[in-house]
Amino acid sequence: MTDAARASDGLSGFARLMRATRVGFTALAWAFRNEEAFRLEVSGLVVLLPLGLWLGHSGPERALLAGALLQVLIVELLNTGIEVVVDRISPERHALSGLAKDLGSAAVMISLLLAVTIWACILL
Repeated sequence: MTDAARASDGLSGFARLMRATRVGFTALAWAFRNEEAFRLEVSGLVVLLPLGLWLGHSGPERALLAGALLQVLIVELLNTGIEVVVDRISPERHALSGLAKDLGSAAVMISLLLAVTIWACILL
């Protein structure tokens, strides 16, 4: 963001951080209400995160187990962002729009594979 754009919103420091936090929580709530895949992944997080914190033998192991789960949510949110932008640009079907959505889905799939691999390497 440019200095001019930053100055035009009238917020700085802690107020800006608070607004960003509020906007972030609003976006998470939207994703939870509207995206079934996100709800499924959050459900997995709710079950697996406590299990990973309990099964990890050290701080780094616990961090890897938790981080693997959280990165799935991050990639899912980015994928949803791609889908929303593509749908906003045009409701018409287009090969490049489909490709953009498919690539986002592929990123989610790879993040899930990474999470499974990390969990398997640590727990097996």
